[in-house]
Amino acid sequence: MTFELSIEFFPPQTAEGMEKLRATRARLAVLKPEFFSVTYGAGGSTRERTLATVMEIAAEGHNAAPHLSCIGSTREGIREMLNTFIERGIRRIVALRGDLPSGMADAGEFRYANELVAFIRGETGDRFHIEVAAYPEWHPQARSPREDLLNFKRKVDAGANSAITQYFYNTDAYEHFVAEARTLGVEVPIVPGIMPIASFSKLARFSDACGAEIPRWMRRKFESFGDDTDSVRAFGLDVVTELCQRLIERGAPGLHFYSMNQAGLTLELCRRLDR
Repeated sequence: MTFELSIEFFPPQTAEGMEKLRATRARLAVLKPEFFSVTYGAGGSTRERTLATVMEIAAEGHNAAPHLSCIGSTREGIREMLNTFIERGIRRIVALRGDLPSGMADAGEFRYANELVAFIRGETGDRFHIEVAAYPEWHPQARSPREDLLNFKRKVDAGANSAITQYFYNTDAYEHFVAEARTLGVEVPIVPGIMPIASFSKLARFSDACGAEIPRWMRRKFESFGDDTDSVRAFGLDVVTELCQRLIERGAPGLHFYSMNQAGLTLELCRRLDR
């Protein structure tokens, strides 16, 4: 299958973690991704580590896309980050609202991601390709599906070039979201986020927190494997491979893999997809 792909990392906390991530990137580089993105902790808590990881990726000759979240940030702080990105030759940003760190009460000078997108455009013009987030199963804090869809449109209207979705395992949810966005006049590419499955218990905890649904039939099948990690991995690969195949066949503009700083599952999925 021919499709564009991108891969997400998080910034490691230790020197050992950085070394492991270098090895992971070397293995994943054979896939020739469009870009590697790097996440940004709540309230900018990983700012320096995110930047260091992005700089390493760029120095290796890959396109790097730092995440930039606005909650807990100031305009001057964001301006400083944008100038650093420009100095380092970064051309793509993933612009997000982000979360407040535990114990922090002040949301900062931005409330929503559309305000961040508008600020980036106002400061830098068309210098950056701006990615934003989309939620096919609706953001867990959204008051209604309609309000969430309108929030997404505001980000696009503010200047976003494309979107990456929260991961999902229900293609109907993605296709419905894209169709609804198109009826509102949103024409930017909406790239599905793909979460490989290494551990069902971890996936279940994360999904419960972020609002991503694990369909009941999948959940029951995973639960039946208990501690049989080989069966969990094999079933997870089958499920996600089929999901990816269906998305590409039905016209998805690409796939964005949440690698969790591991290479094996993403490589195997792409091998199965003949990528």
